[in-house]
Amino acid sequence: MDNFENSEVNQNTQMPGETPSIEELSHTDKAVGIFTEPAQTYSQTAKFPPKTIDWFLPVLLLLILVAISRVLVLQDPEIYLQMKNEQIAKVEKQFNEMVEKGQMTREQADQQLDRVRDQFEMGRGAVGMIIQTVSILILGFIFFFIVTGIFFLFSKFALRGDGTYSSALVGNGLTAYISMVQIIIAAILSFLFGRMINDTSAASLMHSDTATVTGFVLAKIDPISIWSYIILSIGLAKMFKSQTMDKYFIMVFAVWILGSLLWFGIGQLFPFLQFG
Repeated sequence: MDNFENSEVNQNTQMPGETPSIEELSHTDKAVGIFTEPAQTYSQTAKFPPKTIDWFLPVLLLLILVAISRVLVLQDPEIYLQMKNEQIAKVEKQFNEMVEKGQMTREQADQQLDRVRDQFEMGRGAVGMIIQTVSILILGFIFFFIVTGIFFLFSKFALRGDGTYSSALVGNGLTAYISMVQIIIAAILSFLFGRMINDTSAASLMHSDTATVTGFVLAKIDPISIWSYIILSIGLAKMFKSQTMDKYFIMVFAVWILGSLLWFGIGQLFPFLQFG
């Protein structure tokens, strides 16, 4: 990488007694370095104040890619029909259970089901696509801020790291470039399999229901997600000036697994939350 080489040249040409100068990496070098030299890239990045562009740009590009890929995939009639029927079947099952428990009447259930069908049809139109894209952007950034906040709290107070919330934003934000690879692969697989595939996990490839224990376990077997969390662990360790990365690996993967278990448990208590 050019800036790494320039940095070494600048240090080698310093006169005796002078303080070696360190050149900051450009955002392009950071984006490439996440794939080629993540530890060195984060180490170099941590020597300078965190920049907004280093987390905002990759997250924005990721969310835009998610929105575009979803729109393109749902233009396929076969995929759209399969997803529509699958989601409506889940909703209908939930409504039937509520009718049996006396939580709603059959007439109310039918009305709600018709409304769900209408929403699916509306979502495929131009207005629906715009609403969907805006929702992905807003909810995506909210989710990013919350998750980053959790990692920041653990890094700062549990692991006693030397960094700020902005440091955590950069550490987490740059991994969005890896997530983009996952979105592209998932979109390609969706067309190949003729159904909506949201990630590269074993659960998605095997079409397993993630609301089941088996599906939950298979959903964690995702090479790109694991790769992303490995890079995140390295990033947080470097951004918070840690001498060892082991505790950050443990922290990141513990938060991922335990957080997923918590959401899985909530989904069992409130099944309607699974219809995302």
